[in-house]
Amino acid sequence: MNNYKLFATRLIIIALMYFNLCSCNDNTKKNTSINEVNKLKLTPQLSTLKANLNTIDKNIRCIYQDKNGNYWIGTNAAGVYLFGENKMNHYTIKDGLADNQVVSIQEDDLGNIWFGSGGFRISKFDGITFTIYSNQVKLTKGTENDWVSKSNDLWFYAGGGVFRYSNPSLLYLPFDLSISNTQSPFSLSRYGVYCTLKDKKGNVWFGTQAEGVCKFDGKTLIWFKEKGLAGPAVLGLFEDSKGNIWFGNNGRGLFRYDGKTMKNLTKENNLDNDNFRVSGKSSKGTLARVYSINEDNDGNIWVGTVDAGVWKYDGNHFTNYTTKDGLTSDAVNTIYKDKNGDLWFGTDSNGVCQFNGTKFINFESADTNTQ
Repeated sequence: MNNYKLFATRLIIIALMYFNLCSCNDNTKKNTSINEVNKLKLTPQLSTLKANLNTIDKNIRCIYQDKNGNYWIGTNAAGVYLFGENKMNHYTIKDGLADNQVVSIQEDDLGNIWFGSGGFRISKFDGITFTIYSNQVKLTKGTENDWVSKSNDLWFYAGGGVFRYSNPSLLYLPFDLSISNTQSPFSLSRYGVYCTLKDKKGNVWFGTQAEGVCKFDGKTLIWFKEKGLAGPAVLGLFEDSKGNIWFGNNGRGLFRYDGKTMKNLTKENNLDNDNFRVSGKSSKGTLARVYSINEDNDGNIWVGTVDAGVWKYDGNHFTNYTTKDGLTSDAVNTIYKDKNGDLWFGTDSNGVCQFNGTKFINFESADTNTQ
């Protein structure tokens, strides 16, 4: 009898353990399902974006999400679009924008939105009015003493160097100090800057027209020109989650710098296109003309090219995605990661798309729910 009671007790304990385990698994599944559903829901800003995305200009140059969750999309010749809560605004030179080509968007500590435009023009939007700074900056050329870096400053492209904004001043800082005070910073030179990056350590990086990449560590300008980095323009800069710095070169391809060693991954993986540098002819299946770089939540590096679609690099292998996979265009000007961790791909002729884990889809056709 005692043995029977002992056996029954053990049987009850095992049953309770199994029930609890199943309950935990069910809760995990439920939580996962809830998270998956929540991920599909749209914020009010995304709802506005989805409802209006097919009405905007299709040549996308930059994407930015501000502190309030609003999305800004800069275009090649149609100004910039703001997608807020239940509103879409379209701004052009008629509204005070410096230029209708918007190539970069930033936000300062006060919530002002800054636009870097074609011709190295700069404008600021305070939520009501635009201020154009470019015409004033010709008289404020910086010197060696003005090369400093602060946590809250902003850096913009210029024809022979960079513009640095630190409230309330905007200075032109040329790389070649022999440039005369009368020469305009709006005229492109070999030192012209096409992209900037401030890394986690506070270093500022600049991709130039023909002189490779310059790193400013707060005291010294350090130049990187090896492995073919100098010559073709550097159009993309990115720091990954491991602290590696990536360079995108329009002709030499994709470079990675780990703080000690520079690698040309395009060359190492036989994905280069020598014909482009000779004849200017693009080629599918190559990784030579890099315009943009970003990283997904799984640590994969995504690389946008202007002629061969998008490449995903998992640390060992490259995978190429093109219009055959649903990419809306094989020319990708920008890749942007928003606050939800989602990657946006802005193309030169067919708007914006996203990746669903298998293929690319038009965002306006995605199956999503509104909060």
